[in-house]
Amino acid sequence: MKKNIGNKFAFYPMPVIVVGAFVDGKPDFTLVAHIGIVTHDTAMISLNKAHYINRGIKESKVLSVNVVDESWLEKAAAAGSVSGRNTDKSSLFGYTIGDVNAPIINEAKLSMECVVADIYEIGAFENFVVRVVNTFADDSILGDDGDKPDYRKFKPVLFEMPNYTFLKTGETLGECKSFMKK
Repeated sequence: MKKNIGNKFAFYPMPVIVVGAFVDGKPDFTLVAHIGIVTHDTAMISLNKAHYINRGIKESKVLSVNVVDESWLEKAAAAGSVSGRNTDKSSLFGYTIGDVNAPIINEAKLSMECVVADIYEIGAFENFVVRVVNTFADDSILGDDGDKPDYRKFKPVLFEMPNYTFLKTGETLGECKSFMKK
């Protein structure tokens, strides 16, 4: 029997990302786990209105989405532990400036450069609907075809809420359509 546990948001775990954007001419980075897929090239990133980085995103309409794996989780967590308003996070990561002027984290094995398509305010959150313009992937995480990430090689960190914990991605259970053959 199922028990009603209230209005717990049970869509977690979600991939952990670090968003990068320029604020007052300097790169700023923050840890985010409120991200969702809208279409095949569009995502929504939800940030509390109090985040310092929001101003830079709204002014430039550009940001990077850097997918966290275990190799740089500690630094990623640090990016989410302090505000760019009080702490200069511009040297926290080595970065490259992308084609649309987003700071892309060098340590990230998978990064997407995005432009803001729309912004929706809901309660205390600003929800940035972003279109992926470029995706940069380290050769070490690409599949045999060379143009798609292989998640058996690349294991992004997941965030689980309401327990506020980080998880490792698991093993492959099968290809999506393979279950139809049974």
